Formats: sequence, C-alpha cells, structure tokens
Amino acid sequence: MMPENNEFLNSPPRKSVRFGGKVTEVLSKYSQGNKDDFELLKHQLSDPDIKDGQIINWLREFRISVTYLTIDYEQLVNIVLKLPWLNRSKEVVEEYLAFLGNLVSAQTVYLRPCLHMIVSNFVPARVVISEGDVHISDSEDEDDDMVARFNTCHRTLQMIAQYVPSAPRFLMPILVDKFPYIKKSPRVMECYVHNLLRITVYFPVIRLEILELIIEKLLKIDVNASRHDIEDAEENAWAATKDIGAAEEALFNMDEDEDLQQKSANIVRETMALPAAESLDLGLSVLFLYIKDICFQNGSFQLNKAKDLYKDLLAIFDKLILPTHASCHVQFIIFYICSFKLGLAEAFLEHLWKKLQNPNNAPIIRQTAASYMGSFLARAKSIPVVTVKACLDLLVNWIHGYIDNQDAGSRAFCDITFHGPFYAACQSVFYILIFRHKQLLEGNLRKGLCPFITYVFYQTLAEGPGFTRVYFIYFIYSLCVLLKDIDSIPHDSELHSEPPPTVPRHFKMGPPQQPTPLTLTFTAALPFSSAFHSTPLP
Repeated sequence: MMPENNEFLNSPPRKSVRFGGKVTEVLSKYSQGNKDDFELLKHQLSDPDIKDGQIINWLREFRISVTYLTIDYEQLVNIVLKLPWLNRSKEVVEEYLAFLGNLVSAQTVYLRPCLHMIVSNFVPARVVISEGDVHISDSEDEDDDMVARFNTCHRTLQMIAQYVPSAPRFLMPILVDKFPYIKKSPRVMECYVHNLLRITVYFPVIRLEILELIIEKLLKIDVNASRHDIEDAEENAWAATKDIGAAEEALFNMDEDEDLQQKSANIVRETMALPAAESLDLGLSVLFLYIKDICFQNGSFQLNKAKDLYKDLLAIFDKLILPTHASCHVQFIIFYICSFKLGLAEAFLEHLWKKLQNPNNAPIIRQTAASYMGSFLARAKSIPVVTVKACLDLLVNWIHGYIDNQDAGSRAFCDITFHGPFYAACQSVFYILIFRHKQLLEGNLRKGLCPFITYVFYQTLAEGPGFTRVYFIYFIYSLCVLLKDIDSIPHDSELHSEPPPTVPRHFKMGPPQQPTPLTLTFTAALPFSSAFHSTPLP
C-alpha cells in the first residue's frame, strides 16, 4: 500500500500536458498544406476542461505569432476568442488582455470579432439545467463574479481603444446587433442597459447614439405593455397574494384575531407581475440613476453636464418619444432631468411651445406637443405658479388668435383632424386649470384669476365660432373621463341633439405625465410629479 504522504500524488504537475508543436510551427505547417497539427491545436483549445496553465501557455505563444494570424486563420482566432477567460485567474485575464492588445494592433481585421466577444459578455452568463432529455437555458442571476466580469469587459474596451482609436465607431453597430430581444428576462435587459450606459462615460462620442438605442428599445416595450395590461396583471397578482395570505391565515393562525386586510397591505412585491413591465421598469430605473449620476457629483449639481445631457435627451425626445403613440412611461426620462433645474424645465416648455406654434410641423406633432405642455405644467412640482400663469396666457392668446383667423377662413367648421392642434391646446388649458386651480386661486392671485378662468372657459370657446360652442362641453367631458371623475359630468346627449364626431385616438389617450404603475419608475417620479386631487372650484 502506497504511503498517504506521497509527494508525487499530492503535488500538481509542473507543466501542462499538450500535443503538437509550437504555434508558429503549426501555422507554418498549415501554410504548407499539413493540417494535422492545426486540427489538433483547435481541438485542444476547444477542450471545455482546459486548465489555466494551458491557457496561459497558448496565449503567450499566440502573442508572439500575431503577425502570422492573417484572415486565413480566422477560424483559429475565433476559437481563441471563445476561451473562457473572464472567470479564470488574474494571471489568465492579464495574459488574455495582452493578447487582445497585440492582436488588434497587428491585425485590425479582428477588431470586430474582438468587440463582439466583449459585448457578448454584457449580460449574465448562461447556465444549462438538464432534466432527463430536457435542457433548460437561462441567465445566471446569482453569479457573484458578474460585476467583476463587467468591469473587466469595460477595461478591455478602453484598452482596445488605446490601440485602435476608431474602435467606438465600430462598436456602435455591434451594440445594436447584440441588444437583447424584448422578451428576454428583465435581468438581462437591466444588465445590458447598465453596461451600455457605462460605455458613454469613457466613449462620450457615441453617447447620443447609445441613449437613442436604449430609449428606442424601451419605447417598443412601452407601447406593447399598455397601462391597462400592467394594472390588470398587478391586480390579478395582488388577488392571488391575498388568497395565499388568507389560506395561510386559516391554516397557521386560527387562534389569532388579526385583520387580514391590514396584514396583506404590508406585503411588498419585489417584481412587477408582467415580465415586460418589469423589464421596462428596470431599464428606466437604470436610466434615472445614470441621469442623476451625470448631473450630480458629490451632491453638487453640475449645470454644464446637465445641459449637455438635456440636449441629447431632447433630440431623442423629438425623434422618438414625441411621434410615438401610446407611450406611457418612457417620457418620464425628460421630465426627470427637467425636475433638477427650473431653467431646464422652462427650456423644455419653450421647446414645446415652438412646436405647437410652428405650422410647418405635422398636426399630430403640434397637438402632441400641446398635450405634453399641458401635462407638464399641470403635474410638475418644480414649475412655480408664476410660470404656469405665463404659459396659460400664451396658450389662451394663441387660442384666441386661432379662432379669429379661422372665422375669416374657409375652414370655420368642425374638423377635428384639421383643427387638432387647436383642440389639443384647449384641452391642455382645461387640464392645467383642473390641476392647478387651487394654487392659482390662492392668496393675492385669487382676485386676478377668477375673471381669468371665466375668460378662458366662456369667451375662448362659448363665444367662439359655432363648432367650438357645440363641442365645448364634449372636450371637457373627454378630459374628465381621463381624470376618472365623470360621475358629475352630464353626458353629451343631454347637451345637444347631434352626436359628437369620432374623436382621433390622440384625444382618447391619457396625458403624458399620468402616474405610472411601474414600481421603481413611480418611486423615482414621485418627488417631481403630483397626483390629481379632486377639490371644488371656489
């Protein structure tokens, strides 16, 4: 029997076992038509049980041979790029980074494959669970080394950019191509968005494109996960939670006289019931944190950085958010950054006002701009009453001017499609007054604004052209429907005999800054967005 302290059995091998010659020799033989050693090399590199020592030895030889790794050896290089290097020892990681630096500097043809490999690691690693003949693949959320892997990936990108300054230009199409499908797990979406935003910190030249990519993908989720679907899913999940709580109460606490409803109210769900809503919520929450980190450093507001970021977000707002119908949540991004500084909020209002006034813009863009303006003025807590009154003056004067111009024209009749911006402006005025009337009528403003409200409601519409008088109450009614306060409003049929025209879908949508049902987004929006409280006019 062999002794237990046998040094040979208890000590690791001093050098890894390998077959074939050096990499330079293998490449030379391959160029001469001898492929045996080349195939053997590929087989050894593809071994799933490859050891750290073997990887280090191979990488050192490849570093010496990078000048020979032309496009003819693309298959071999791709195998090297698939090596599991991120979850290995520090020595392997450093050797691999050195190899990548040599490779992209000597053979720029491999820049895109290297970038593809790095971006592929921006999401949690995949794990495969086998149960019989069934193989289930999913993301490994509980990976303790995930943050370290992400840090190494960003370090690698910065290192490659030092060797190839044009790397960011080649990186952007890869980021678009690798963006997770909208039905991927919320955790995958959160990690990818987080890593994309990290890239903007050290590659600011592509920040606008990255932000546009993220917001475009989130918008697709937003319009496919309607507010109604999210609320229904949450109600169903809450009902199921209460049923489980009731069953547990009956089973384990039969002797205790607790209020089950109060107990259920203390249950806090960690995720949204609808997977798409969870993905959207996590993506937006990451964006909110990014915006705050850019605009604030050590608690101090950075005005210049905030302005630059605001300009990027405003450009994306005009290109993607403003023309998108039925978006309920993504627009909170622009509301969020405007809440940091009154100057940003006023700049946003001025931008919307110019959109509404400009007749060269499409009617749908103008009326959407009016809706955003009204919603922002009504709900934004950072907007003072003085600014609200000034904007109301602008809107009312524009409405009067529009009525005067149409009286003398050939289109002085009810055409909601043609006069959409006008109706949207009226709707915004009503919306602002319903939300802000208590503040507008407080203190010294009470005396001046009571005639003002009468002026808006009656002279602007009731004394305008016939079609505005006929459908005046109709638009008040549609607005109150949006505010869930329709019980006290008479139906249209009680006010006039003719039925109202078919209203375009834009007027049926809720205001852009309605409270969101998304958990994390609602928490972020709560400090700067006010809720509606029904109080009678004085």
